[in-house]
Amino acid sequence: MKRQTVITQKKRGPPPTGKGTLIGVRMQPDDLSAVDKWIAEQDAAPTRPEAIRRLVEIGLKANK
Repeated sequence: MKRQTVITQKKRGPPPTGKGTLIGVRMQPDDLSAVDKWIAEQDAAPTRPEAIRRLVEIGLKANK
């Protein structure tokens, strides 16, 4: 009897980014433009999601 060859198929879509909880955020144009302005001021411009994570972290540290 021949041996059966098992081929694993590639998963579609981008690779997973982590185990965190996904939160969808709807932002007003003024707030979004402020985030974009903050991104432009950074040395290594982060993506919008990364910028929002950093801004939340900065805001939470400021309250301590």
